[in-house]
Amino acid sequence: MQESGKSVDPRTKRTKRAIRNALAGLLAERDLNAITIRDVAARAEINRKTFYNYYGGIHQVLDEIENEVVAMAETVFADLDLKRDMENPYAIFQKITAVINTDMDFYGHLLSMTENAGLSAKLTALLKEKAREALAPQLKLESGTVNVILDYSLSGLIGVYQNWFNSDRRGSIEEISRTVSDLFFRGFNAFLEEREEPGKP
Repeated sequence: MQESGKSVDPRTKRTKRAIRNALAGLLAERDLNAITIRDVAARAEINRKTFYNYYGGIHQVLDEIENEVVAMAETVFADLDLKRDMENPYAIFQKITAVINTDMDFYGHLLSMTENAGLSAKLTALLKEKAREALAPQLKLESGTVNVILDYSLSGLIGVYQNWFNSDRRGSIEEISRTVSDLFFRGFNAFLEEREEPGKP
């Protein structure tokens, strides 16, 4: 493993990404306990020796996946300002879309982990924790109310993206994100108001 602060050469990045994506893909297909290092190496198209050059075992790869989810959440929520973003609610979801587009396969696998409900729940909890850290100070409500708002909103948000990845993906992820942004910030009124505009059928 590379020391923190030092650059990582492109080949190392590619190999580690291949290993990480291979494990994520396998987690979408079978239980964690049924996945071996041989399975991960075969999916990543490397040998077991190469795997051990970078990781001590599968749980170390899992730690890296969890760290990536946390980093993604921090990227999305770091600059969130509710008052400002109410004027342009799509801005925050553009960030989500941009992050997902950097590695569509990886995030698609994570959102398809039906065989690993426990791990999926843990990753979801990490996302909610980061959202709570960013949003709670801005909402200025009782903690119980904040928890209800975030559980309702984020569970729905994650569910929409899960359904999209598990479907035929007819609509683009940008279209999905735009619809979700209106729901997230303005609720169903966003769509009722749209239909009530003059000239709308």
